[in-house]
Amino acid sequence: MQLGTQIISPAWQQKLKACGELMRVSKPIGTYLLLWPALWSLWIAAAGIPSASLLIIFVLGTFLMRSAGCVINDFADRKIDGHVKRTAQRPLPSGRISSQETLILFAALLAASFVLVLFTNQLTVWLSIVAVALASSYPFMKRYTHLPQVVLGMAFSWAIPMAFSATLNEVPKIAWLIYIAAILWIITYDTMYAMVDRDDDIRIGVKSTAVLFGDMDKAIIGLLQLLTLAIFIMLGINLNLSFWFYLGLMGMGGFFVYQQYLIRERQREACFTAFLNNNYAGMSVFIGLFLHYLTT
Repeated sequence: MQLGTQIISPAWQQKLKACGELMRVSKPIGTYLLLWPALWSLWIAAAGIPSASLLIIFVLGTFLMRSAGCVINDFADRKIDGHVKRTAQRPLPSGRISSQETLILFAALLAASFVLVLFTNQLTVWLSIVAVALASSYPFMKRYTHLPQVVLGMAFSWAIPMAFSATLNEVPKIAWLIYIAAILWIITYDTMYAMVDRDDDIRIGVKSTAVLFGDMDKAIIGLLQLLTLAIFIMLGINLNLSFWFYLGLMGMGGFFVYQQYLIRERQREACFTAFLNNNYAGMSVFIGLFLHYLTT
């Protein structure tokens, strides 16, 4: 009885596995980091009671857009990844999937994301076009600028104005304050991520903030972390948020201190652990917001 095993041929099984690897299905950290700014914004825009439909749209949209970003990133890096120890066995450099198939997968993920946005409003649909442009351009920035992390921050944070527009049919000034804080936070954690590959990047000529900052990397990351916290304090004052929000913000600050400890010697594994730890930093802010609106 081999009917069950032959429904999907071994060749297609390998292609599907390669697609899953391109989308980083087994590594959801990127989805989490992309989701927290969206959740912060949904909760603030809806005063703690976002609609179930918008929650579903933004959670699914986060997964799809993060997956699309990973796919186009691997396409952009297809001639580079083979020279980097950490990425040499990814589907494209290892030949398990073609460039054409990768672009088809990218287009399919964008199409699915766009279908979700159609269930919101016209302003959010227009904003989604900017989201696609940012997500598509980021992977190519490392060839032209040492600041690709800034473009990543703009892309990863674009769910913020979209969440406000989907909820309120407008993007108030407070949304842009959150947007700036999120960009600064994303630059910090993606610089930690870039520190993992810095030696390889320098060797093959790939640009990043980790390369740009050089020996000042830890100090600049610390400064950006302080600015992130300062802007969140401004947000709390503007919105008259309660003790719970500031408790969550203290949690983020504590995680930032721990991350500085981890990257103190710039060891690859420790820098990667610091990058991963930002999931808890973003979660801490959300818990503070959640408890604020739950108790007020």
